[in-house]
Amino acid sequence: MKAVLQDILYKVGLVSVHGVLDREVTSLSFDSRADLKDALFVAVKGTNSDGHQFIEQAIGKGAVVIVCEVLPEKISKKATLLQVKSSSEALGIIASNFYGNPSSSLKLIGITGTNGKTSTVTLLHNLMSDLQIKSGLLSTVVNKIGDAEIPSTHTTPDPITLNKLLRQMVDEGCQFCFMEVSSHAIHQSRIAGLNFSIAGFTNITHDHLDYHKTFREYIEAKKAYFDKLPSTATAIINIDDPNGQVMTQNSSAVVRTYSMKRESDYKVKILESGFSGLVLNINNHEVWTQLIGGFNAYNLLLVFSVATELGFNDIEVLTGISKLKPVEGRFEFIRSDSGIIAIVDYAHTPDALKNVLGTIQSVRTRNEQLMTVVGCGGDRDKSKRPLMAGIAAENSDKVILTSDNPRSENPDTILSEMRAGVPADKVGRTLVISNREEAIKVACTMAVAGDILLVAGKGHEKYQEIAGVRHPFDDLEIVKQTLKLLNK
Repeated sequence: MKAVLQDILYKVGLVSVHGVLDREVTSLSFDSRADLKDALFVAVKGTNSDGHQFIEQAIGKGAVVIVCEVLPEKISKKATLLQVKSSSEALGIIASNFYGNPSSSLKLIGITGTNGKTSTVTLLHNLMSDLQIKSGLLSTVVNKIGDAEIPSTHTTPDPITLNKLLRQMVDEGCQFCFMEVSSHAIHQSRIAGLNFSIAGFTNITHDHLDYHKTFREYIEAKKAYFDKLPSTATAIINIDDPNGQVMTQNSSAVVRTYSMKRESDYKVKILESGFSGLVLNINNHEVWTQLIGGFNAYNLLLVFSVATELGFNDIEVLTGISKLKPVEGRFEFIRSDSGIIAIVDYAHTPDALKNVLGTIQSVRTRNEQLMTVVGCGGDRDKSKRPLMAGIAAENSDKVILTSDNPRSENPDTILSEMRAGVPADKVGRTLVISNREEAIKVACTMAVAGDILLVAGKGHEKYQEIAGVRHPFDDLEIVKQTLKLLNK
């Protein structure tokens, strides 16, 4: 693509301009290692490095425009230098302009919250597929343009990748895009310049405190998303969450509410719940779904709310909901030939783990034992480690603490911090096995007919990151293979 610089600076707050604005730009980048011939380079201050340190290098590699917050001591005449208040915000706006503001050419629906984002956007995308409507998906698991899959590396991509994908979606006829909006993306202005039609809020619980430092900062990051919505947008919030209404206190958007416990615009009641699925009453309509658990009742209610706000009628939406299948790695379960039920779930926060275990408790007979295999990731929020171990121990008959993605940390250190959260009276029913594959195999071996086995933390992930290296690893496959061998 090509663009004249002055044409892609709309809504960019410029502090100062050094050089001409009629330059032609052929690409955008915030990575000085990229091919920068005739490029616009944005110097972004990241968590690990500062792009301002690479301005001279970027110009040497052919960048014709530099966007920065702090001007270099020597202002080069080889490139136009644009000083801005926030490089990260400018990057989002410039990227949107460069790709022709694609988020204004389709309806962009962004879902934020601690838990439920992936499930909700995936279910919405699947619902549209069932309704024969082409849409895009931007999620933790995968990005999609219609049915075509594009690997996902972040919950929310960087602004350049994001707008490029949105442009492709528009060019290929997508009417909607359903997108996860992470707190990191909001805080880092990755969504700057985007035009959201609908913003959904699921819930907010203990997570990402390694990044946001305090729960208040985490809440404020989520709230900033709603604060910036235009009056043409609709915000749909879960008012059963204590911070639900906080999200829209300063928002100009039209506000809609959903709930299981309070009066709201969209309401759900669980009529039946079991391993066979849920029977729900949604806005006075009864529907059966293959999905399991109260948390999925909330996810499906948000799906219904979004689809209704998009103009679809209740019956076609509910018919579509009845056909939806569980999302990969989200309460995904198998039943072995010997009658063992094994569940793999992405639950990697205290609240998510509590919800999954609560769901199991609500549908079990209590004539069986419930075993949980759980770990916590390295280089992430350490404060949730004892909490998750404690929740697993309190809500399971047996627990195996194991590794998740230890990354650069010593797995034994992580496990020691988890073990500190196990109540004294539950220690005897808790094992610690560092090797995750061995832990899963031991749990499968301990299980007998009718027992329930939960393997939590990784869900859809197909790798385990140890000492900075990603090794192929699939919880569900290991469970399947082990139970198959035990059945012989």
